[in-house]
Amino acid sequence: MKFLTWVFKILFILTFFHLFSLAQEPQVAPESICAEADRLALLGFKAKILKDTTDMLSSWTGKDCCGGGWEGIECDPATGRVNRLILQKPSERDTSIYMKGIISPTLGDLHFLETMIISGMKHIGGTIPVSFSNLTRLQQLILDDNSLQGYIPSSLGHLSSLQTLSLGGNHLSGQIPSIIGNFKNLQQLSLAGNLLKGPMPIAFKNLGNLQSLDLSHNLLSGLVPDFLGQLQNLTYLDLSSNQLSGQIPIPLCNLVKLSFLSLDHNRMTGRIPSQIGKLKALTSLSLSFNKLTGQIPESIAGLPNLWNLSLSRNDLLDPLPIAFSKGLPSLLSIDLSYNNFNLVTVPEWIRNRELSDVNLAGCKLRGTLPNFTRTDSLNSIDLSDNAFTDGISNFFARMSSLQKAKISNNRLKSDVSMIKLPDGISSLDLHSNQLFGSLSRVLSNKTSKFLEAIDVSNNQLSGNIPEFANGLNLKVFNLGNNKIEGQIPTSISNLDKLEMFDISRNQITGTIPIGLGSLVKLQWLDLSINIISGKIPDSLLAIESLRHANFRANRLCGEIPQGRPYNIFSKAAYAHNLCLCGKPLPPCKGKKQEKLGQ
Repeated sequence: MKFLTWVFKILFILTFFHLFSLAQEPQVAPESICAEADRLALLGFKAKILKDTTDMLSSWTGKDCCGGGWEGIECDPATGRVNRLILQKPSERDTSIYMKGIISPTLGDLHFLETMIISGMKHIGGTIPVSFSNLTRLQQLILDDNSLQGYIPSSLGHLSSLQTLSLGGNHLSGQIPSIIGNFKNLQQLSLAGNLLKGPMPIAFKNLGNLQSLDLSHNLLSGLVPDFLGQLQNLTYLDLSSNQLSGQIPIPLCNLVKLSFLSLDHNRMTGRIPSQIGKLKALTSLSLSFNKLTGQIPESIAGLPNLWNLSLSRNDLLDPLPIAFSKGLPSLLSIDLSYNNFNLVTVPEWIRNRELSDVNLAGCKLRGTLPNFTRTDSLNSIDLSDNAFTDGISNFFARMSSLQKAKISNNRLKSDVSMIKLPDGISSLDLHSNQLFGSLSRVLSNKTSKFLEAIDVSNNQLSGNIPEFANGLNLKVFNLGNNKIEGQIPTSISNLDKLEMFDISRNQITGTIPIGLGSLVKLQWLDLSINIISGKIPDSLLAIESLRHANFRANRLCGEIPQGRPYNIFSKAAYAHNLCLCGKPLPPCKGKKQEKLGQ
């Protein structure tokens, strides 16, 4: 077989060499001849990319796109034709790496292409070229996380070999075309994160080989269709964050291979069907942010593999299923927040389990905080909007893995300086309680190593704003509405990752430090209702990302920094100060005369 393959390859190359000679093309190395049509198609794409900070396309030089080291290009050694185009951003976090331009229709000339991945480039726009209908050998088409617009072209229906179609994270609009029903071999379909509207096409029922369907974060409406229950190979179904309505269809409970089901952030009504207990392979069930009513069905307790159960923000009623105390052996994460539950106390089957995430906000819990027996497994906990009283000092003591804690809007009374926090905590929200004392120990070098967000607003804290050491990772710092005194420390300039700084409604004195202007990532700044004097420093003009600022009701004086966004914020942001002037307030004295004399 190897011998025949090489004979075929040699004959293929010689044939193309002869054809190019007849056309009086310049002589090139034999191994590059059969890639010439593909090379021109790829260069057509390169020409449409106006900016490439990934530097991938800089390698697209020379006449051999198969053997010349063109990044992202792979060829079939038997034919010498391009069969894989992969331009994928390596890091989603690095926003400086992208391509800007459009996808050229010339890529439709890559007739031997089996895989096309142009993903995560963010600034590649335009429409999906109709010429892609020529790529009849294409098995994987992945164009997600770009800025593509327009409709999904019906011409894609010619790509009968497709196994993966992923167009998520773009700006595609219109309805989902019925031609998707032509993809009999399709296994993965993702259209998530677009602007698609209307109902799901009935043609979906033809996708018998489909294993994963993600239509989340669109504008889809209508009912969740019964025919989805015919897709017996589905293991993943995400229809979250749409405008779907009606009841959860019972035929969905026939998908015995289904491992992941999310219908959250829709307009679903009615009861959770008891037949959901038939989904024995289910590992994650998310029905949050809907209008579901009735009680949680007992049958859910019989799901042996379920590790995530999220039912928050519905109208579900007491009591919780008794069977939950012995069922759900794999459960790790539970969210029952904001329903019509009147739990009074945290159920024993929750307190004694080895859970990683517990969310019971707004469940009418009261009394002292619960005593969890498996504290070392907890990763996040939310007990907000309940009626817990007494202290909090030792509550976190044995939660060695805790990263996020939210116990806001309760009636907790405790000296905040006595709270023992885990070393690795990253987010702490204790706002709207009755906490008192100084915050200095909470922000010690040991405790705050990983801390990114702290909200202790609406309490009775006193003392000064603590000094900030180098290397802190704070992004959110909210001390609003307490009894904090003293000045804003100059070490505030060390918080170079800070995005929100709120010390409003305290008794802060002194001036605004010039170093505050070095916090270039700041988006929210609220210094209102304090006793701060002096002027607003011009150094704040360096904070170009600022979206909200409030200096109201202080003793500030002098000219407001004259540049965006400060001079276009509303007058209310500067009202009730000593003598602030300049846009958006009236001009400073002497400014008119200076202009007249020029």
